[in-house]
Amino acid sequence: MSLHIDGLSKTYPNGVRALRDISLTIAPGMFGLLGPNGAGKSTLMRTIATLQPPDAGSIRFRDLDVLREPARLRAQLGYLPQEFGLYPNMPAEAVLDHFASLKGVTHRGERKALVERLLQQVNLYEVRKKSVGGYSGGMKQRLGIAIALAGAPQLLIVDEPTAGLDPTERNRFLNLLADIGEEVVVILSTHIVEDVRELCAQMAIINQGTVVVQGAPQRILDEVRGRIWRRTVPRAQAEAYKARHQVISTRLAAGSTVLHVYSEADPGDGFEAVEPALEDVYFHRLAAASGGRVPAEA
Repeated sequence: MSLHIDGLSKTYPNGVRALRDISLTIAPGMFGLLGPNGAGKSTLMRTIATLQPPDAGSIRFRDLDVLREPARLRAQLGYLPQEFGLYPNMPAEAVLDHFASLKGVTHRGERKALVERLLQQVNLYEVRKKSVGGYSGGMKQRLGIAIALAGAPQLLIVDEPTAGLDPTERNRFLNLLADIGEEVVVILSTHIVEDVRELCAQMAIINQGTVVVQGAPQRILDEVRGRIWRRTVPRAQAEAYKARHQVISTRLAAGSTVLHVYSEADPGDGFEAVEPALEDVYFHRLAAASGGRVPAEA
């Protein structure tokens, strides 16, 4: 039931090359797609979801040629885009009933049972009669997932689902995704490293429309183990250290700057070796792809 993406490319009319020969194989379970804003994640998600055609390449899901038979893919697709609209004056159960009908659940009794089950699954059953205009951001995201699940999809795509959520809502939403990901192919597109680290057995990092690394998070971490070094310095000295070392990230802490550098050997200069985190791989790969510049996220 894997999703196979081969040689996918997309250039917009304004000349922006959003995808550059993207190739990925995504097995059932949770797959994390990491990258900064503007990396091409949303373009890739929309292309997989058959919302826009690529200039070149192919997409296959199971035995299905997605680009040639988009309607067949949509019948087994759940998609939660980064931004989506709801009917603010309608209660959640009516909104979900409407979308379930659009997804082909035409029998009234069957649809009623489905709506109740999904609202319980996303922990919205107790507020099912409340107008969605009064929902919090996290509640709207959970309703969006319920809508995406209404057609019992075998492929689920979620684009930046936890952006803007508070920690409690974020944890609740991630737990929901983890439960879903046990049975279907789930693609989690995000720029939040922690979301991928906590959930995904497989991942890829893309930047400027290109895959810069892919594989299991643990294997990716093993590739940089023993090569990540840290030192805390006064803020005024940070630029001097950046000039001497391959700094991959900086973080302010108690008025000082915490530097992480990538080095094959001990860089000296007071740095100490640290166990790498997925953030280190992320920043290292983005810096390498950007000519050594520390990414803005750092």
